[in-house]
Amino acid sequence: MSLGLIGRKIGMMRIFTDAGVSIPVTVVDVSSNRVAQLKTLEQDGYTAVQLAYGSKRASRVVKAQAGHFAAASIEAASSLVEFRVDTAKLAELQVGAAVSAEIFAPGQKVDVSGLTQGKGFSGAIKRHHFSSQRASHGNSISHNAPGSIGMAQDPGRVFPGKRMAGQLGNVNRTTQNLEVVRVDAERGLLLIKGAVPGSKGGQLLVKPAVKAKA
Repeated sequence: MSLGLIGRKIGMMRIFTDAGVSIPVTVVDVSSNRVAQLKTLEQDGYTAVQLAYGSKRASRVVKAQAGHFAAASIEAASSLVEFRVDTAKLAELQVGAAVSAEIFAPGQKVDVSGLTQGKGFSGAIKRHHFSSQRASHGNSISHNAPGSIGMAQDPGRVFPGKRMAGQLGNVNRTTQNLEVVRVDAERGLLLIKGAVPGSKGGQLLVKPAVKAKA
């Protein structure tokens, strides 16, 4: 696994190329990423980097976390995320150091993970993309109904896992192979082509794409 960044979804906008082509992009704030801990093979059994993001009031930090942040000499963070890296990458980093948006480059493919927008209780048609029945010719009020859900007399029950109405959204999802269009290192912003999971202000994880062609 490669080193990524923790970010916050600011919103969407569009930018124009030199040829005048409009590109829809999502703006992600990845500023204030700093190294909270380095995990080594000798001490922890694997190599990883723990990044801290955001800030938290001192009154909201428990003693264990306060000691953890104090040991790294960093400000209390709202999020801690671990990224598996190889030994060579681990040697380039220091505890307490900031990690810039420049670890990504324009044109690079990334995977973006986040908590999708919650849509509440939804019907089977919307939730599972079923085809609805026709809305005319005597179909009364069943045009958006899921249809039969039961069995015959044997086994005479509804199997667990049956796709029915229920909670939609509010789950962790990853959108793969998105392109980084622009990197604003000074303001700590990534402009990523297309939409990413989550609402404005939601936390995101931006990582190099695992399926990108070499």
